[in-house]
Amino acid sequence: MKPSVPASVADVMAELATLDDPKVRAINAAHGDDHGVNLTALRGLAKRLTKQQGLAMELWQTGDTAARLVAILICQPKIFSSDELDTMLRQARIPKVQDWLVNYVVKKSPHAQDLRTVWFADKHPVVASAGWALTSDCVVKSPEVLDLNGLLDRIESSMQDAPDRLQWAMNHTLAQIGINHARYRARALDIGERLGVLKDYPTPPNCTSPYAPRWINEMVRRAEAKD
Repeated sequence: MKPSVPASVADVMAELATLDDPKVRAINAAHGDDHGVNLTALRGLAKRLTKQQGLAMELWQTGDTAARLVAILICQPKIFSSDELDTMLRQARIPKVQDWLVNYVVKKSPHAQDLRTVWFADKHPVVASAGWALTSDCVVKSPEVLDLNGLLDRIESSMQDAPDRLQWAMNHTLAQIGINHARYRARALDIGERLGVLKDYPTPPNCTSPYAPRWINEMVRRAEAKD
């Protein structure tokens, strides 16, 4: 027998409450996320709900992290206005919510490029980190809209002392430049080595280190091995 499909915000919140696991909550708390729902189970719930823009917006307005993650999965990204996405980004204080909002919603929006430039220049480091995340995507998919040398200048001067989330996003951009653009690879490696950002970040076996020089070299090695 298939599980029933929640029909309202109250139904969704009730099911999320049954899925809350103290052990998952403790693990998430270490990463700044304040929910205890296994993400596979959360995705299963969203799949049953299917796309429902109205319900998505009601879930978002609860402010609950798990509910907002479901909202992101069941919303229709192209429907949002630029102002709506800007407001949601500024409300998305939890790292996982911001990450999913940028990757699953904003990147699919016709307003992505405009928002990238606005957020990139924002003085709030969390908002700026979203701009850098979108910039990392542009480095790979549409570098013609970017000044890659200018980005490297900014990273070189600012990344080492940037707040954690902004630093992480800037480091991602640095790595993507080095991986995808051979012309700038030597400079990207040099910046990464001199700044040493995330050099000692704990990395599980068989995972790629976020330390830019190791990350760049490993991804380039893999690409060359395929040729």
